[in-house]
Amino acid sequence: MQAYQPAWWLPNGHCQTLWAALLRRTPGVTTRHEHLELPDGDFLDLRWTPGSAGPIVIVLHGLEGCIESTYIQGILSALEHRGWRGVLMHFRNCGKTPNRLPQSYHAGATSDLAYLVDLLKEREPHTLLAVLGYSLGGNVLLKWLGETKKAPVKAAVAVSVPFELEKAMSRLERGFSRLYHWHFLRLLRRSARRKFETLPPPHPPASIRAMQSIREFDDKITAPLHGFRNVHHYYSVSSCRQYLKNITVPTLLIHAQDDPFMSPEAIPEPEEISIQTEMEIFEKGGHVGFITGNWPWRSCSWLEKRIPQFFSKYLEGPPSHVRGSDSVKTEAKRNYPNSIFDGWNKTQG
Repeated sequence: MQAYQPAWWLPNGHCQTLWAALLRRTPGVTTRHEHLELPDGDFLDLRWTPGSAGPIVIVLHGLEGCIESTYIQGILSALEHRGWRGVLMHFRNCGKTPNRLPQSYHAGATSDLAYLVDLLKEREPHTLLAVLGYSLGGNVLLKWLGETKKAPVKAAVAVSVPFELEKAMSRLERGFSRLYHWHFLRLLRRSARRKFETLPPPHPPASIRAMQSIREFDDKITAPLHGFRNVHHYYSVSSCRQYLKNITVPTLLIHAQDDPFMSPEAIPEPEEISIQTEMEIFEKGGHVGFITGNWPWRSCSWLEKRIPQFFSKYLEGPPSHVRGSDSVKTEAKRNYPNSIFDGWNKTQG
């Protein structure tokens, strides 16, 4: 396929990120809802593209993303056009209805993904299955792949992943990126208030509305609710970078060095990833952006071409081959010269 050429009229990562989230038009996609009960008494909100046959691609959204997010609409439309079935797995509390338990989701919570994969394989044992994760969802995906010896999926793609959560948070707290930080903090506080209004006391000890940073939210809400000692323990244990060397499924990582959500030093080195993992690192692209096209009115998402193209080798073509050497893996990273804004389009639940 045609190599990625970043749009000249989006000169930096902020422009790529904001255009992709706020100004890009995507084709509408019709989905059907599935309410999936979980063994612990909670539930997942799944959204399926039309179709009753063909390969299945599980899609994991980013922080506070949902079916309304631009990048989700775009990729589900692309998967449907390919003749595959896409299914968006809303993380707990990200669908229209607050989840039932005090716990919700976080960057290292892999049990729901594991349950969904096993369920789909039980339902359709001969159907080919792949997984795609954006941003926080990509971190969840890569951690799950790294901690699962024989993941029952054919391939995976992770886009704009915060490989080290501590470094990603530090980046969001600096400069213009504080705009994104404020936006996500507002979404997290709103989502938490909606959730805890439906639960019996006791509520979290600190006032959610008064929290001034995502780091504080993670320290006082995310960490204690999910069994971490504090925010530093949560970020350390949940960061996916330490799991990459254990991945055994053909996996593609797509990342931009100008991603305003994280610093370039968080990008793994070639020796840190497994032989089954490819890295495509570009100078420009922003956070889940990767917009190309000569003019704004003729722009498109390169991701929505590249991701299906990668998956097609494993969902349509002959059996996949194993990548043969570390030198090939290094070349995959070095030969490329160069998020949709997670949750920006999330509506009030």
